[in-house]
Amino acid sequence: MSERGSDFYEDEANFEKYMERRQWQENANDTLEKPVMLELIGDVGGKSILDLGCGDARFGAELLGPGHRGGCYTGVEGSVNMVQVAHESIKGQNAQIEQAFMEDWSYPADTYDLVISRLAIHYIEDVDSLFCKVYNTLKENGTFVFSVEHPVITSTLQPLGVRTNWVVDQYFVEGFREQQWLGGTVKKMHRSIESYYMALQEAGFQVQHLRESAPQRPYFVNEDTYLRRQRIPLFLFLSARK
Repeated sequence: MSERGSDFYEDEANFEKYMERRQWQENANDTLEKPVMLELIGDVGGKSILDLGCGDARFGAELLGPGHRGGCYTGVEGSVNMVQVAHESIKGQNAQIEQAFMEDWSYPADTYDLVISRLAIHYIEDVDSLFCKVYNTLKENGTFVFSVEHPVITSTLQPLGVRTNWVVDQYFVEGFREQQWLGGTVKKMHRSIESYYMALQEAGFQVQHLRESAPQRPYFVNEDTYLRRQRIPLFLFLSARK
């Protein structure tokens, strides 16, 4: 079987480094990616939610937390390490975690009001098939909201350390590209913005929103970090309705 994106976290060193990084003040997930996801998701009160590549499921616990008026949550995650943490995150809430690769999961028809995925779909080679499965599992008028690493980033050579310049190359040559990340090697699928957009349309979705990760000043303590985040888009977001 070929390597999957979640396999990266089965290496204990990679897993520990990732969990440590998520605790950093002003980490990119919390300052750039999460605020836009919350905007696009909107009110989740009473909704049934499916989270693909849910990781530690802290986001699911937050969505079901105080003020969100019920609802239920299913997280799908391939990494055993992440699943163990995820079970702890959602303990006591109307939620469940299933260990499976999102490409292989069952996707029951007409079941969910909202499908989300945060920074996981860029590990998937066949998004056409995945998006069709997501469309099938959504109820009528259900919404699909996801983030991926921006194609400007996946098409840029990945140097070690803090990046000071970006050279986009082979942008329209789609396929897996290796990155050095957290001291390990990970493969992410590079595809263009157009390809993501077209794949959604071809699956039957009506695309509603396309966003990039423009930094919002209130989420930053450090001015230098805020200014650096203005240089290049790290993430791409799409929202679509069935």
